[in-house]
Amino acid sequence: MVDRRNPIREQGNTAPILDLHPIDPEAVDPPWLTAVRAAESKKAHDIRVLDLREITSFADFFVICAGTNPRQIQAISEEIGLQLRKRGEYPINVEGFDAAEWVLADYGNYLIHVFSEKARSYYDLERLWRHGKNVKIPNP
Repeated sequence: MVDRRNPIREQGNTAPILDLHPIDPEAVDPPWLTAVRAAESKKAHDIRVLDLREITSFADFFVICAGTNPRQIQAISEEIGLQLRKRGEYPINVEGFDAAEWVLADYGNYLIHVFSEKARSYYDLERLWRHGKNVKIPNP
C-alpha cells in the first residue's frame, strides 16, 4: 500500500496528492539549498553539496548528509521531500527509505543522499566524486 501523504517514501506515482500551496521556484533559493535547509531542520549532520556539472551529465548536484539512526534518516528524507514538494519538485525515484541505511532520492538534475554514518563511511561518495566542486552552503 502506497502512503500518499508522504512525498518521499518509495512509490511508483509521484504526482501531486495534496495542495501544499506551491511557491514560485524562481523567487527562492535553488532546490539543492531547499534540501539542505530541510536536512538542517531535522538535525542532519556533515551536510555537503557537490557540483558535478563539469564532470558528468546525469546530475548537476549531489546533496549528501547523514543521520544517526533509521528514524532520523527517514525524518530527514521526509522533510526534504516535503519542502521540495512545496516548490513543485517531485522525485523521479526514491530508494532505500524502509531500510534507512542510504536513502537516495533522484530529482533529475540533483540527487539527495541521506546516509547512516556507517553507510556514508563505507560508500564515501565524496572520494568517488572528488573531482566535483564543493559548494559553499550559505548561512541561513
